[in-house]
Amino acid sequence: MVRKTKEEAQETRHRILDAAEQVFQRQGVSRTSLNQIAAEAGVTRGAIYWHFRNKADLYDAMIRRVFDLEEARSQADMQRQNDPLNIVRDLAVGLLQQLACNPQYQRVLEIAWHKCEYVDEMAVIRDSHLECGRRFIALLEEAMRRAQTCHQLPAMICPHQAAVGVMALVDGLMVNWTLEPSLFPLAEYAPVIIDAYLVGLCAGEQVRN
Repeated sequence: MVRKTKEEAQETRHRILDAAEQVFQRQGVSRTSLNQIAAEAGVTRGAIYWHFRNKADLYDAMIRRVFDLEEARSQADMQRQNDPLNIVRDLAVGLLQQLACNPQYQRVLEIAWHKCEYVDEMAVIRDSHLECGRRFIALLEEAMRRAQTCHQLPAMICPHQAAVGVMALVDGLMVNWTLEPSLFPLAEYAPVIIDAYLVGLCAGEQVRN
């Protein structure tokens, strides 16, 4: 009986998160109330407070449901593979193609980039997302340093700058595509653009000379 209760609670939690995605995408975070999310999910407002402290906590859980798994997978890949630049490529291209092909990614990133103002009660979430960005850069920077050790990258390349460049490419493509998907075919362009950047890094010393 206890196990069934836990399963039901988890099901309710996911239903609330699913509803939050839908309502946040339709009308934006600031214009959405917990009552509206409860109605969308078919639960009471009290059920939301059973699982989440407030709207900011609910929003954060919605983001983490998608990206915590990706972050854990990326960390695991970093430890398993012996080709650092390929890790960077797989991570960057994989995120972009996941966005292009996965409707949930599309909803969540559209909300994060275009449907949420990080002010008032949402301001606390900004720090959490900045920390996530720092971890992403640190992961990429570690791979860039390993690439130099493996002589995949020239010594003159700054690993941190190279990592920031990858993040800027990924974020820029995500922001523009979620704003208007018809601008370009993201799944098709992602590997071409990321490969061009990595090739440029590898050729950096020759270009400088």
